Amino acid sequence: MKRRFRFLTLYAVLFLGFLYGPTLLLPLFSFNDNTFAIFPLKGLTLRHYSAMVENHSMTDALVNSLAVGFSSALLATALGLPLAIALTRKLLPASGLLLGTVMLPLVVPSIVFAIAFLIVLVRVFGMDLSLGAVAAAHVFLCLPFSVMVLMSSLEGLDRSLEEASRDLGETAFGTFRRVTLPLIFPAVISSWLLCFITSFDEFVIAFFLSGTSPTLPVFLYGQLRFPAKLPSMLALGSVILLVSSVLVVGSEVIRRRWAARMSSPETL
Repeated sequence: MKRRFRFLTLYAVLFLGFLYGPTLLLPLFSFNDNTFAIFPLKGLTLRHYSAMVENHSMTDALVNSLAVGFSSALLATALGLPLAIALTRKLLPASGLLLGTVMLPLVVPSIVFAIAFLIVLVRVFGMDLSLGAVAAAHVFLCLPFSVMVLMSSLEGLDRSLEEASRDLGETAFGTFRRVTLPLIFPAVISSWLLCFITSFDEFVIAFFLSGTSPTLPVFLYGQLRFPAKLPSMLALGSVILLVSSVLVVGSEVIRRRWAARMSSPETL
């Protein structure tokens, strides 16, 4: 048994190293005083970070991705919450069929939806290729992730708390605001973060719909033709990695504090 435990521990360490090792090399190569990300390191420098800040096209693309990710994650979570409640409580007819329809973006290739959105938004609704079109498509893409996270939280919710609130004379909306929403609030935050990451990282739909205002993945794809641009992209990747790590740790701290608060006798 002890030998098996050691083997599983070694396997887990090797697997995590294989999975995240290349990502952890980003900060190392971002300080390398060389155009190419190779060993041995030529020297340490901060000029790649200066070049990143001075590259206004890259920072504009970053701002575009942040704006699209924030808005699409917010809309997807706002739409996914009532939909998750309706599906969990079986308030809609043919809820199984509706759930399967919502989950289609998880199984249908993104290229299919990209072409479909290009035709519908541009040809049917007359929208221009813009960040608004990308955000609208990303809401559709992020919705299944939001619904899955929120449904899993709602299914584990103690329904007796909601019933007690209604028995005490609270309205349906008041019960949702005072009982349901505080209990599933960590899931709402998780839904927003997952949708934001999905939108921020998405390439295919953004490539078709962004027009002259590219998101960061589209911009970086276009810059791969120029080897001299690689160091500044590594610097940007390092900054994004650092910020993402801080967000993950911060969200976990908030989740634990919220769970401790909701389970305290004063709250109950």
